[in-house]
Amino acid sequence: MSIEARLNELGIALPDAAAPAANYVPFVRTGNLLYVSGQVPQQDGKLVVGQLGAGYSVEDGKAAARLCALSLIAQVRKASGDLDKVRVLKLNGFVNATADFGEHPAVINGASDLMVEVFGEKGRHARSAVGSSSLPFGVAVEVEGIFEIE
Repeated sequence: MSIEARLNELGIALPDAAAPAANYVPFVRTGNLLYVSGQVPQQDGKLVVGQLGAGYSVEDGKAAARLCALSLIAQVRKASGDLDKVRVLKLNGFVNATADFGEHPAVINGASDLMVEVFGEKGRHARSAVGSSSLPFGVAVEVEGIFEIE
């Protein structure tokens, strides 16, 4: 089954690939590697803001990380033109969290789970999940990725 067919079967509609918010490009391809800039969670045209450990739950964070992953896939589709040629190599997830919050991996699972759901075995990847005292625009999560294009 193609990745586009899998997205349809899962009822997933990718957002438009977002334009950069500052002085950078959304992705860079070198050889067969694609580096995608950090994607922030957006829903219904609005940024998803909040801080884990300060009234924002792990489940809310996972949902925000999933939104980031949807945006990553949209950027990869724009860059590659064919999601069937894509393998996910690494995700770096950043969690806007209080100093005593420690469930960063559970939050970033929202992005990792989606990659495996969409790409199957080619979606299994290396990963980092890091806490931060703040993120741009007050968003709850930011996720960047490295992908291989056949």
